Amino acid sequence: MHELSVCLALMEQVRKIAREHKARAVERIVLRIGPLSGIEAPLLRNAFPIAASGTLADGAELQINHSDIVVRCTQCETESAVSPNKLICAACGDFRTRLVRGDEMILEQVELDIPSSGRETEGRSSEASPTASQVAG
Repeated sequence: MHELSVCLALMEQVRKIAREHKARAVERIVLRIGPLSGIEAPLLRNAFPIAASGTLADGAELQINHSDIVVRCTQCETESAVSPNKLICAACGDFRTRLVRGDEMILEQVELDIPSSGRETEGRSSEASPTASQVAG
């Protein structure tokens, strides 16, 4: 299953973020997946508990957001949302387009449980948002 190896790579990236922030647990992971990424969200969701087992993300919530397919026309320079089987410019109808978005899998957000420093409330959550870290795609 391809999605299990993707989840294992995701767990490695999440582990690095959690270690950097000295987290004691990962509470939530938010991904953005495009329809042309080759990732099947239901299979990824099924593989996630296996990949997260025994890690700081064991029991974490996995949120998957879906992105649109966007192309830029090489003739009129218009960007438009398109369907997977019709990658033509919505403005002029030309077929010469370049993919702008829709084939990505991006780690958008990781919500961590970080120990308090004494002044904060015990168990307070903190968010670590990597800058559009591309996991696979």
